[in-house]
Formats: sequence, structure tokens, C-alpha cells
Amino acid sequence: MDKMRMAKGDWLVVCDGRKALILENLGDGMFPNLHTREVHEQQPNPSTAAQGSDAPGRLHPAAGGSRSSVEQTDWHDEAERAFLRELAGRLDAAVSSGETKALTLVASPRALGMIRADYSDAVRNALQGEVCKDLVKLPVYEIEKQLLLSGAAK
Repeated sequence: MDKMRMAKGDWLVVCDGRKALILENLGDGMFPNLHTREVHEQQPNPSTAAQGSDAPGRLHPAAGGSRSSVEQTDWHDEAERAFLRELAGRLDAAVSSGETKALTLVASPRALGMIRADYSDAVRNALQGEVCKDLVKLPVYEIEKQLLLSGAAK
């Protein structure tokens, strides 16, 4: 595997559905030096039972006597989607305003699948790569070691 390369000023965004770290490379491609620029965390989320205590609904079709049930809303899933949608908006604003010209996204498989739908054209053009790994709970030096020094692929 080739070592991931990042120019000075490039962003590395490490996230899952609840937390995001926006790291900026203050070094260069040869000697990366990641520093935390922003930390975003999802607000505390009560249990699904506390958020929606009603029983799942039922649909009554216009014709026929059968009924079908409606699946209960998963409020935690909805909160993750909203968090990642907000993060995608923040990345779009950063790229559009010139805060960064290039970024790489590192996310858990689930979060990566969710956030892709919310990429703007500007983010897609600035995206240098995606890494499907859940590293958001690691300290910055360990993220740097795993991705930039040890040879993670783009």
C-alpha cells in the first residue's frame, strides 16, 4: 500500500455517526503534522422508548379488509443521519469559502455510506479520498500514525 499524502492546509475528516474530528495538516506531504481544527459531537440522544412511546401505526388500504403495520421510527438512526448531513454542510461551506482546498474523509462503513448522499459538488471535487475505517475514538497522533505514516491507501 502507498502512504497517504496530504499537502499543507489539507483537511482530514475523521467521523462516525456521533462524532467528527476535522484535522488540518500543518506540516507538508513529507512530514505531516495533524492538528485538531474542530470537534463536532452529536447531542445526547435519549432511548428510542423515551422519544416515541406510541405503538407502531397501522395502514388501512382504501380497498380490502387487510391492514399492515408501519415500522417504528429509529430515532438514533435519524439523529446519525442529521448529524452527518450537518457535517457535510460544514465541509461544503469550508471548501466553498476557501478554508481548505482538499480533504480526505475517514469514516466507519455505515457513516461513509450515509454521508456520501449529502456531498455537494464542491466537496466531491475537493475530496482526495475516502478511507473506510472507524478511527474517531483514537488520539490524533494514532490517527496520523495509522493513515499517514504506516501506509493506509487512499
